[in-house]
This record gives sequence, C-alpha cells and structure tokens, in this order.
Amino acid sequence: MADIALTSRFIEYLDNERNFSAHTLRSYSSDLLGYCRFLAADGPTSELSADELPAPENFPPRREMAARILNAGPLEVRAMLAVLRNSGLSKSTIARKLAAIRSFYRFLVKIGKLEASPVSVVRTPRQDKRLPKCLDIQQVEALLAAPDITTLLGARDRAIIETIYAAGLRVSELVALNIEDLDEFSEVVRIAGKGKKERLCPLGSMSIEAIGHYLRMRPGAQSGPLFVNRHGSRISARSVRRKLDKYLLAAGIDPGVSPHTLRHSFATHMLNAGADLRSVQELLGHSSLSTTQVYTHLTTKRLKEVYDKAHPLAVD
Repeated sequence: MADIALTSRFIEYLDNERNFSAHTLRSYSSDLLGYCRFLAADGPTSELSADELPAPENFPPRREMAARILNAGPLEVRAMLAVLRNSGLSKSTIARKLAAIRSFYRFLVKIGKLEASPVSVVRTPRQDKRLPKCLDIQQVEALLAAPDITTLLGARDRAIIETIYAAGLRVSELVALNIEDLDEFSEVVRIAGKGKKERLCPLGSMSIEAIGHYLRMRPGAQSGPLFVNRHGSRISARSVRRKLDKYLLAAGIDPGVSPHTLRHSFATHMLNAGADLRSVQELLGHSSLSTTQVYTHLTTKRLKEVYDKAHPLAVD
C-alpha cells in the first residue's frame, strides 16, 4: 500500500506482535488503502464509488495524509461506509472493512496518537444471517469415490478431499501441510492455523490410508510439501478448488460447493453425531466459541429427533 507512516506502523504491529497471517495482512493493507483513498478525496464523496476515489499517486503529501487520518471523525467514517455501499459491496464485506478501520484507530489510541477512536460510536452494519452450506454424508461419500485412485493425481485428490473433511481444514491450512506435519502412528496432523497458531488435528484411519496410498505412489516423497502439483511444486488453493469442481461434476453435486463447504460439513456432522461445541471449536481452530455456534443452526434435525425420543409430551 502507499507509504503512509501510520498505516505501515500498524501493519508491522499486526505482523510482529499479533502474528497475523500474510493473507490477513494483505486484507488489512487493502482495506486501509481504500480508507486512505477516501480521506484523500477533496469535496463531497457521498455519491462516489470506491473506483472513483483518488489513486495513491494522487494522495496529498505524507504529513497532510497523516493529519487527515488523525482528524477524521465519526462523520467521515460514516461517509466512507456510504462510498462502500455505493460500490455495491455486500454487508459482510463492508463490515470486514469497517473492522479493519476500527482496529487501526484502536491501535492509534494504544500508541498515544489519539485520545479516542472516531469509530467507537459507529455501528457495524447489521448482517444478513446466512447459514453455511453443508453436504450430507451420502454426498461426501460420492465425492470421495469420484477420484481414480489408480493414478497418482487421482490418489492425491482423494487424499486431499479426505484430509479436508477428516480434519475440518481451511484450504490454506491444507496446502501449507508438509510431510513432516503428519504423524501416521498417532493419526494426527500438525496445523499452522490463523494467526500462526498451531494445533493438532485427528485424521482417522481412512484419511491416513488415503495419504499413505498417495505417498507410496509418489516417488521420493520423504519431506517437504505434502500435496504437490504435477510439476512437484506445492499445490495451490486455486488448484484445489479446480480439482474439487471436477469431482463435484462427476458426483452430480451442486458445483457451488467450495473446499470450505467440506469444513462446514465436518463441523455439522460432528455436532450431529454428538460432539460438544467446545471440542468442535478446538478442532476447527476458532478463537471464539461464537464463531463455531453458527453450526448449531444446522443441527436442528438431530435435536428434534432427540426431543421426540426423550420428551414425554412428544410421544404419539
């Protein structure tokens, strides 16, 4: 992003002291650059979209830009939200960008640049409640059966799908796995999650078997990336999505399913089978239990079955 001392210092703080991931740092940098583009605009902005804001090369001098950041008040922040709405962004995207700005000003208060944050009185836009998509167990089984495991790439793809679903991994966590992270004897894998936090995730015998089958077919697989492309380099998240699309089509499943849907399915199926919410939180690597609670909305069928069996007034 543009070389603005205050924002650069904030990003360094997130990297060095908060251990945020590279992906999160890029998101924060992008969101703050958009905010700085808004502050760099002269005159009314209420009818503008984000694309019409000044480019970084047209920003005021660094000192003036810093002054605009420090002198901004709630009215400016709300005007920024109007620009984001004019740009056609979803409520969730606007909320994420506001969260970045909120964190930025909280940091400026922390280091003594401001006495109070101008964002503290600005409410986050109300979110539309959207439940995550989830596959049923039969769909997961059909998806797992789609790859041809007699070929190297098919064996790899089967192991990828097994691993995401068995451990509830984010696709970024999956592609970052190394062979050394796998403990086949204990049937666990070491995951480097968000914020560079490590956790151990159980895999289960079927996933271990799928990974072992793939590694036995892969020549010289002793260390380094667990999942590689046809050229021997670490597979990318985009490649995983493309492969998944291929197998969704073969299995006759909605092509709108993403690798993250397998993570949602893992959580939902665990809760349906009786796992407690706190354990699922740990397995997913969620820092807050409230993040995991969204999956409880997907388990009402099981709760209804338990109610019908246990409650005396539910008996026919």
